[in-house]
Amino acid sequence: MDIHTIIAGHQPKPGEQKDSNQTAASKSKPASATFSDIPDIFFDEILINTKLSRIDINVLMFLYRRIWCKPNLYQVYGISPMLSITETAKALKISVDELYQAFKHLEGFGYLGTIRSGQYFVRKYISRENDEKYGHTYDDFEI
Repeated sequence: MDIHTIIAGHQPKPGEQKDSNQTAASKSKPASATFSDIPDIFFDEILINTKLSRIDINVLMFLYRRIWCKPNLYQVYGISPMLSITETAKALKISVDELYQAFKHLEGFGYLGTIRSGQYFVRKYISRENDEKYGHTYDDFEI
């Protein structure tokens, strides 16, 4: 058995093309990043004036993006789609206990409201004061 027979018998790794002659288009097409609109208030006021842990910030931004930056049927009310607690913890690479602690901490600051387990309310401008300041309402829904 020669080396060419052995190499021909191996399958390429997922995502690799079997033949090394890739087209110029696939080589020149860079990966595209996604972007989320987060209000400057979060960076200029909330992070500076509120003592939030890294986990608190990750949880708040995860929920904010799910509610305000991605397609969401409940966006007009500021409510997240139903989320699995274990899947959310796994996505954030934290334990379920840490996730619940972050929920409790964020609720204490008024940045998060629990509608029911797995569904949360996050204000467009993070706090009630900022929502009032910028005139944002929730279509007759308020927590």
